[in-house]
Amino acid sequence: MIRRIVFMVLALVCGLTLSARRPKTVRLETTEGVIRIALSDRTPQHRDNFIKLVREGYFDGLLFHRVIRDFMIQGGDPDSRMKPQGHPEDAKAFPPHDKPLGNGGPGYTLPSEIDFPALYHRRGAVAAAREGDAFNPERRSSGSQFYIVYGERWSKERLAQQGFGANRRMRRTYRKQGGTPWLDGAYTVFGQVVSGMEVVERIQQYQGDKFARPLKDVVILRAVVED
Repeated sequence: MIRRIVFMVLALVCGLTLSARRPKTVRLETTEGVIRIALSDRTPQHRDNFIKLVREGYFDGLLFHRVIRDFMIQGGDPDSRMKPQGHPEDAKAFPPHDKPLGNGGPGYTLPSEIDFPALYHRRGAVAAAREGDAFNPERRSSGSQFYIVYGERWSKERLAQQGFGANRRMRRTYRKQGGTPWLDGAYTVFGQVVSGMEVVERIQQYQGDKFARPLKDVVILRAVVED
């Protein structure tokens, strides 16, 4: 009887250990290089949804369709796959029925998992895009669109003047590394770049059109969950 109980306990512990070892890192292979993202356990719905989409090949072939220097790069819009250069408002580029990039998704949104100040918009943070508060007061996230923060480095005086930085560690990070503190507490941060920030830096420097789409396409060739 004792042996049976011990066996059951060991089986339970092993099961929990295996569960805790679930993949949490995603590799984005892009035309500019490789970006690795560690997904946070503090945002389980965003983590699991991102892993699900990666395993389905959802991001393969999509663009970083919105890039703003010293701010961020954004991708995950399925409408960007194989999208020719131009914009629907440019009549010569698209037929009238075509849609602008930035509105596509998998047909669902995710509930907010904002966990500030534990997760914040430091350089390399990965966060979910969403509609604005006027249309989305619950701050639900896009089911697939995400952005990677680049941001500027902030002076101590500027942080204090704007009231950004909830604690000393955060303020130090914004001074030393950079980020976008004005987004804190408003968007769900669900991951962090652990390698490939030089790739993000290169992409965010690209010149964009009037809609912030890079004039040179930056493609996610393949996204892979790393076991």
